[in-house]
Amino acid sequence: MRIVAGTLKGRRIEAPTWEGLRPTSDKLRETLFNVVARRIERARVLDGFAGTGAVGIEALSRGAAHVTFVEHDPRALALIRGNLERCGISDRYAIIPARFAGTAQPPSGGSFDIIFLDPPYGARELLQAIEAACPLVEQQTLLVVEHARRDAPPESLGTLVRTRVLTSGDSALAFYHRR
Repeated sequence: MRIVAGTLKGRRIEAPTWEGLRPTSDKLRETLFNVVARRIERARVLDGFAGTGAVGIEALSRGAAHVTFVEHDPRALALIRGNLERCGISDRYAIIPARFAGTAQPPSGGSFDIIFLDPPYGARELLQAIEAACPLVEQQTLLVVEHARRDAPPESLGTLVRTRVLTSGDSALAFYHRR
């Protein structure tokens, strides 16, 4: 795994050595950041179900002001910390060691500009992740959820409406905005 672009372009980051953690591929991260390119500079980003931290580190590399990583697995937390250190990142981030439940608050109040969630693949997990994120999505917030291509994301849920779906191999990205 590597950082695709930005100030840390080409830096290698460690992948998990255990089963059950599915990192977002370099190709899918590149697709994601091509879509959000105009929004990433100085953005406040939430990387929920952070795993390796690759998405959040990519956001920092591309100019995000701050990234909040949310992850509950102690092995993944150690991996995120190691990858941040490996990339020489010592500030502009917070790590919340918890299950993503939609309660992560941005630093200094305010709101998130981009929320990226990569829950375990499955229709039920996809729906639960989107429901948990609803309270965090403000008018200007973009919610992006990675999911298995076979699991159709809801067109709308609560105050959220799906605006786009991009597929890449067996994975897909669903984009949501607040109504």
